[in-house]
Amino acid sequence: MSLTLLVTRDVAARYRGFLASVMPELAPGVYVAPGLNAAVRERVWAVLESWWEQAPGGAVVLAYADRRAPGGLAVRTLGTPPVALAVVDGVRLVVRGTDAAAAEGRASP
Repeated sequence: MSLTLLVTRDVAARYRGFLASVMPELAPGVYVAPGLNAAVRERVWAVLESWWEQAPGGAVVLAYADRRAPGGLAVRTLGTPPVALAVVDGVRLVVRGTDAAAAEGRASP
């Protein structure tokens, strides 16, 4: 289990109600769970994705520790340009937009 951080921006009220039932809301649209296991995180993300497909709007960013991801941090997004993490010469970088998918292929842990 690891820290999970989820940030929402301009989403429907149902997102806030659902997320608040799973994770404490530290600030408007900022949710954190220090002990959320991977199975619960995947179920929460599946709900958010299904709602997003039905009525897209706003943005959702999910970040959590993952040893297999570049720099040990996994990031998922809905509604924002795609984001990927890359480690270049030991420096952790964020790649946004259409280059994000390409960066995932070039990244080294």
